[in-house]
Amino acid sequence: MTDPSFNRPPPGWRADFRAGYLALLPLWLGAAPFGVIYAVSALAAGLSPAQTLAMSLLVFAGAAQFTAVGMVAAGAGPFAITLTTLVLNARHLLLAASLAPYVRQASPWRRLLLALQLTDESYAMGMSGFLAGRGSVAFQFGCNLSMYTCWPLSTIVGIMLGQVIPNPAAYGLDLIFPLSFIGLLVPLLREQANRPAAALAALLTIGGALWLPGSWYVLLAGAGASGLVALVTQRKAPATLAADSTPGGTP
Repeated sequence: MTDPSFNRPPPGWRADFRAGYLALLPLWLGAAPFGVIYAVSALAAGLSPAQTLAMSLLVFAGAAQFTAVGMVAAGAGPFAITLTTLVLNARHLLLAASLAPYVRQASPWRRLLLALQLTDESYAMGMSGFLAGRGSVAFQFGCNLSMYTCWPLSTIVGIMLGQVIPNPAAYGLDLIFPLSFIGLLVPLLREQANRPAAALAALLTIGGALWLPGSWYVLLAGAGASGLVALVTQRKAPATLAADSTPGGTP
């Protein structure tokens, strides 16, 4: 049996859905170029147009798709690609967990659809609505579907462009994604706590690229650097607490 509440939206549902869809339209300007670049890169890596579009429809995760395409181009195996993209998307566990208290009243089917289409952009817009007291499940649905419209459409444009530009490296387009990630990384380095992990990950990545075969070094560098820094931080925390609790310590 189907859930009747899933088939009959409550009053105001369409208005909230439309508001969420329109609220995310300005973010299309930032996401669409990456969708185009992803498609051009995917075709250059050897994926067919159908595979390129299918990844945008089914995976629907920009960073994971770019990483997968890069690993395909490097000759990585399916298991390495799957595991690496799972690690990259692990942040969605935190996004979904923070959103869960606001969507508990929704039916299981609606919550499943919300989880399937949740992205960084739609989460940020939907959560801002909830925190401001004007959010709703329908508004979040609208945000999600808006980005789900933008990403495949921009992928189709990239597929068309990629068939005209078969070698994006000749135009420097292959540098756009790594440079964009560097741009996203720099603001995070303003916090001193993030710098050791970033430096260690960079060293491990360079060493892995020089001495290890395949693309496993990408996963090993990220996991290794994060794990080592977390371990050191946990060991320092008890010592800091002990020092603060002694007479004369910092109150």
